[in-house]
Amino acid sequence: MTNEIKKQYTMLLGQYLQYQTERNLYLGQNFSRRLVQKDITPEEVISIHKDSLAEIYEGSEEFTDGMKNALDFLTEFMIQYGLALREHKILLKNQEEMDHELELAANVQKTMLKTTIPTIDGLSIGSISVPARKMNGDYIYYQGDSKRFVGVGVADVVGKGIPAALCMSMVKNGLDTLGQPSISPSYAMDVLNRIVEKTDNMFISMFYGRYDVVQSTFTYCSAGHEPALLYRAKDGKFIELESEGLLLGVLPDVHNQERSVQLAKGDMVIIMTDGVTECRVDDRFLEKSELTDLIFKHKDKIPQQLAEAIFHEIEKLSQFQNLADDLTFVVLKKEDD
Repeated sequence: MTNEIKKQYTMLLGQYLQYQTERNLYLGQNFSRRLVQKDITPEEVISIHKDSLAEIYEGSEEFTDGMKNALDFLTEFMIQYGLALREHKILLKNQEEMDHELELAANVQKTMLKTTIPTIDGLSIGSISVPARKMNGDYIYYQGDSKRFVGVGVADVVGKGIPAALCMSMVKNGLDTLGQPSISPSYAMDVLNRIVEKTDNMFISMFYGRYDVVQSTFTYCSAGHEPALLYRAKDGKFIELESEGLLLGVLPDVHNQERSVQLAKGDMVIIMTDGVTECRVDDRFLEKSELTDLIFKHKDKIPQQLAEAIFHEIEKLSQFQNLADDLTFVVLKKEDD
């Protein structure tokens, strides 16, 4: 088969060298497709080209030793080039397959971890969660009984990818098992800690809060998570909701303390992950005062619009660079007296 290909190539090359027409080039282009179909390598094409020139210029001084040596060099060069090209194509194919699998996994994650913002009189809620990659290492969990209690948890897995997504499913299943938004936040954390601690080298920071519509109290507990912010509408000031606690999964027997704050009309609780506070602005992190200024700027928006506005503001401050970490922002606002 190679001899037949060489014979045809020699004929096409000879015709082109003699006439140099567009038709000759067109025939050569069509013939190149046959070489691809026959799996002829680039170095084999050069070797065939060299032999064809030797045959066409047999006995002529036009095909010099220098030209032959140059073609020999090109042949050796193309051997390595062909190997590198094949490796590159394999890597691209593997990357495409991996991207496809991650896309499927991300869709499964959204389905598995789906949670619905509860509706309850006197409280409005908004949120946004943007992954830095395909898989989200942040998670928002909601519970509500439509009458008195709303529970909200914001978790951040130490790690990325599919293991983080699987760990988040444990958080959701654990909270689903507890079943009631009226549960104590510290008790919820204790249960989740025992679940996560049984995994290998998986740790989660988490903030869990419960709002009581009747008492207008927000009770919260933190496991090594970014402090939430309380905005006092009456005096226009922000307070950090500090609560000490170890990451979930570090030790088996840990009890995280809970605290409570009273909310008045217009007050907001803002829960976030460190993807917000560790957003890069030039060569530094976003300062807490800058964040509170942004929140104050958009404070009159409904919570969902406020959450989205903060994200867009952060995008602008970071000059629309890719997120370094997953970013999650949740707003709870007391609407009535």
